[in-house]
This record gives sequence, C-alpha cells and structure tokens, in this order.
Amino acid sequence: MSDWAAKRFWSNVATECRDTQHVILLDDRLVKTPAKATLALPTQAMAETIAAEWDAQSDKIDPRTMPTTRSANAAIDKVTPQQAEVVALIAAYGEDDLLCYRAPAPQELIEQQKQAWDPILAWAADALYAPLRTVKGVTHIEQPANSIRNLTAQVEVQTPFQLAALHDLVSMSGSLVIGLAAQASAFEIDELWTWSRLDELWQIEHWGQDADADTTASIKRGAFLHANRFYKLCQKT
Repeated sequence: MSDWAAKRFWSNVATECRDTQHVILLDDRLVKTPAKATLALPTQAMAETIAAEWDAQSDKIDPRTMPTTRSANAAIDKVTPQQAEVVALIAAYGEDDLLCYRAPAPQELIEQQKQAWDPILAWAADALYAPLRTVKGVTHIEQPANSIRNLTAQVEVQTPFQLAALHDLVSMSGSLVIGLAAQASAFEIDELWTWSRLDELWQIEHWGQDADADTTASIKRGAFLHANRFYKLCQKT
C-alpha cells in the first residue's frame, strides 16, 4: 500500500464572513469540498472549529483528525444535492423507532427499558405532538399518522448542515426520537447514548463482550457525540 498523503502547503489559516456565510482561507486560498464546492459555513463558531482543525495539521494532512471538516463536506456535497431523499431516510426511522419495540423478557430488561425509554416517548408526545405506541417483540406496529407527520415535519425544516448531524444521531442510536431529543437538549447526551444501547448493555452484563465489539461501540459513541457537537455548531447565536 502507498503511504502517500497530502502535505500541508499553507502557513496561515483564517476565517472570513462573506454575505451570510463563513469561509476558510489557507493563506489566500479558499478551502473547497471534495466535490470542489466552496466550504461555506453557516456560523462563525463552525468556521473557527474547522479553521482550528486545518491549523493543527502538521507536515502530512490527516483527515481523521478533522471531523468537523468532514461533516461540513458531507452537508454540502451529499445532503444538499439530495435533501429530499435524506429527509425521507431520516424520517422513516420514526415509523419503526427503537424505543417502541420492547423486550418480552426478562423482567429486568423490561424494567430498564420502561424507566429509560418511557420518559423520552413522553417528551416526544408533549414537545413534538407525536405520541407513539409500543409493543413487545419486533413485529411492526402502525404508528398514529398524525404523529408520523409531526415527526417528519421536525426533519423537513432542518438545513443541510443540521440534517447531516441528525442523520448520524439517528443512525447511530436507531431512534428518530433520540436524535430529535439530542438536538433539543431534552436529556443529557451521554444518557441518550446509553439508553440507545440498553439491549446491548444487558447482553454484555450477562454474557460479556469481545474486544472487537467494544471497539465498534466506542467508534459509534464517538460518532454520536460528534454529531451532537456538530449540530450545536450549526446554531446561530
């Protein structure tokens, strides 16, 4: 395998506001996305975070150390040109939300799910006007049409940058309600992540976990927490 990597070619990193967007300058060059669009950002906070990622690069550029840049690239290159499809993909999670499918046994897990998940569903019913039904097992349960419309409406109003964050919050947790709760700061983000993994944690507690599974879980948790930070950077103050 080749060990080639792009090398740092700039001395100074700066941000600049142009109209209502913020751009990154490497010396006098605009930073571009992989698809060659200008990396135009919605907030100064996001621009400063991305500028810091570029400024921290040493001789060789390591994209793995630039998560905010990667998320912004995804928002521009992937979400923007297919926004309707991304909205539909995310909203579909509400039709089979993780929180609605409960373990039939053992009682210990049933109680853990009830204590953790019922308050989130209560929040969705109250704050999002989206009460959802629950069922024991994994057989599909039809949700109230009005609830699905209201959940979908929460997704439709989001910008491409917000959708990029929500996509990862939802896909990492398996729950649209958890993703929206994270965006609303309705619960602590670490609690939301833990609650999304109740079934896995119960299995680990009783049967143990191998190193590979532990590494995968750590990577997913990191992606979930990063998505939450990225969403906060989208918010104009």
